[in-house]
Amino acid sequence: MREGAGSSAPEPAGAAGAIRAAVHHGESRHPIRRELEANLAYLRRVLGAGESFDVLIKPSRFAGRDAVLIGIDGLVKTDVLLRIMQALAVFEPDPSAREDDRLWFTQVFVEGIGYLEVDPAQTLDDVVEKVLMGPVALLVDGVDRAYLIDVRTYPSRGIAEPALEKVLRGPHDGFTETLVYNTALIRRRLRDPQFRAEVVHVGRRSRTDVALVYLKDVADPGLVEAVRQRLQRVETDAIPMAESAVVEHLVGPRRWWNPFPLVRFTERPDVAAVHLIEGHVLILVDTSPSAIILPTTLFHHLQHAEEFHENATVGTWVRLIRYAGVLLAWFGPALWVALVLDKDRLTGLPRDWLAILGPRKPAGIDLEWQFILGEVGIELIRLALIHTPEALSTSLGIIGAVLIGQLAVQVGLFTNEAILYIALAALGTFATPSVELAQAFRLLRVGLLILAGTLGVPGFLLGILASFVLLLSTRSFGVPYLWPLVPFDGRALVRMLLRQPMTVRVARERTFPRPVEGGEAGGPQPA
Repeated sequence: MREGAGSSAPEPAGAAGAIRAAVHHGESRHPIRRELEANLAYLRRVLGAGESFDVLIKPSRFAGRDAVLIGIDGLVKTDVLLRIMQALAVFEPDPSAREDDRLWFTQVFVEGIGYLEVDPAQTLDDVVEKVLMGPVALLVDGVDRAYLIDVRTYPSRGIAEPALEKVLRGPHDGFTETLVYNTALIRRRLRDPQFRAEVVHVGRRSRTDVALVYLKDVADPGLVEAVRQRLQRVETDAIPMAESAVVEHLVGPRRWWNPFPLVRFTERPDVAAVHLIEGHVLILVDTSPSAIILPTTLFHHLQHAEEFHENATVGTWVRLIRYAGVLLAWFGPALWVALVLDKDRLTGLPRDWLAILGPRKPAGIDLEWQFILGEVGIELIRLALIHTPEALSTSLGIIGAVLIGQLAVQVGLFTNEAILYIALAALGTFATPSVELAQAFRLLRVGLLILAGTLGVPGFLLGILASFVLLLSTRSFGVPYLWPLVPFDGRALVRMLLRQPMTVRVARERTFPRPVEGGEAGGPQPA
């Protein structure tokens, strides 16, 4: 039954604050007493029974003793809990256990509760923490321990293909917002006894379940320990933004200005399983459908599952086309602007090449600002499409891509050439598998356009050099971001550029070098 309003006396604000502070900081200062009413009074105060409608307190009695069930409405499988209580109602302990409370507790634990997921608790702080996570606590009069029965269930959506990582062939399942479902999807693909999924509770108030997933005999022990310590050191009240908040705490504040993503996100269980085999570490956050993959390099963000569901030759062709599109999106518009502005100095180029450099008709806006305004317009269209209902998204795309672009040319603000190259750069951006990497290249493209429009070819070269230095100084958990290009590893570079047949790949072949011990996530590291 639900505890009625006003069933417990109000507690002084100072005492309530002390209790909540102790619970949030995980201090075990309140052992379970043998007096059931004393335990129940404490739990009522801390959980807010009578104030929160969803706190459930159900008095019961079995084996000649008073008992009480405490749980949270909406997080409990009531049918399973009903079967457990029916079994306890007819359970009779041995006569020898009637006078020995410890023996009585053990008999009920082993024989009375015919359920697999049951754990003992010795403090009320543990009871509060677990009840708020979903399990039900069973406290019995005369016993100084409690039963924690994990009959929780979370509201969740069905398993569906991720919208950002669709494939024509291959599995069409994806992660959901429920942590246990996500680990099960990976275990279905990796039935390996070395599979490990450690849970860390992050957030003093949220106590969010964060799972550290790896293969014990494949992953680097130093990397696993470093990630584990960083998760345990996270100091925050809550992580309501799920994986994004966890990544920011893992990476740290020192390289917030670096736009390049230091981890990879995926919603595909097959992609997560492949990275585990290659030695990566995964972080799964409850309430998030995205798995965090680390460490990563630039080339990891350029791979897509579609390549591995095609023939090796076709997969290589698709991968090279994608690389070309990414390079075009990165510096294509800025290179064209620089060459147009320095057209008079390019005397050594053929006339046919010089003919395509520069707009045929002048426009009312400088060339570099046409591209920058085009970037702003595309970003506005993207944001509008995200916030627009699906039934209207097609119409909005037509308005943005056709009407606005065409009218901008007709009124003389933009040139036809600028619209063409803006569209090509946008295609390269959308062809980038990693949304985070595409956004980073978009920011770099704007910077290159400003330098190219101001200084011409020298400005473009200066921007490329600065971008390369930024990539060179970036490390993801001790791994060089440009590996295997810098430091050079020819064999690994071939694997990154060409989609090799599965029969050629070496089992458990690493796709990143051994991390630098003690290296931070985002800054320059010692060699």
